[in-house]
Amino acid sequence: MDEFLPPQPRDFLDMDRQYRQIMYLHEAAIQEVVSRLNILKGEFQFSNDRNPISAISSRIKSKESIVFKMEKKGLPMTVRALMMNIHDIAGVRVICPFIEDVYAVARMLIRQKDIQLIEVKDYIREPKENGYRSLHLNIQINVDFSDTSMNVPVEIQIRTSAMDFWAGAEHQLRYKKEREFTAEDEAKLKHCADIMAQADQEMQEICGEFNLDRENW
Repeated sequence: MDEFLPPQPRDFLDMDRQYRQIMYLHEAAIQEVVSRLNILKGEFQFSNDRNPISAISSRIKSKESIVFKMEKKGLPMTVRALMMNIHDIAGVRVICPFIEDVYAVARMLIRQKDIQLIEVKDYIREPKENGYRSLHLNIQINVDFSDTSMNVPVEIQIRTSAMDFWAGAEHQLRYKKEREFTAEDEAKLKHCADIMAQADQEMQEICGEFNLDRENW
């Protein structure tokens, strides 16, 4: 990656050219991951009774979010510190019908030869305190450019439709500026998360009764 990002002391994040360079690298990595996922989705669309992938979306972390995260970690505002320590600049989200589909899609991705698994955070089996559930994969994917190849980090979040609905609603409510988010609000949302988790589990059991969890993937 040094061909793109020479380690110079003056490599500060407020240099627009370097920021655009970093964003380009991660946008290319997102394209690679999304392409793989779309190929899998298309394969199952035509060769199986159902599809373990309902939807795919992606995002690049904003410059403001990157700076905030680096300040929170106490990192120097340099390109090298950014590339070495912030691994979720590129994000891809996959929505699945059932819980077991989440793990099936994860297995399909990480067994691809040029995808390297760096870390797994399983917030489905071990939810966050607020009730958040999702499977996070921190990976590196090989991206080919005109005269070089490099591994670029991407965070992949895989979750069910119920988990995604809760996460989206919780984010909007928690960060609504006109109203203070209270402990009572926290408890109510945690209760909703538990209800949705129970529904997800029951849907998975029904899936098993229909033998839909025994598809060959």
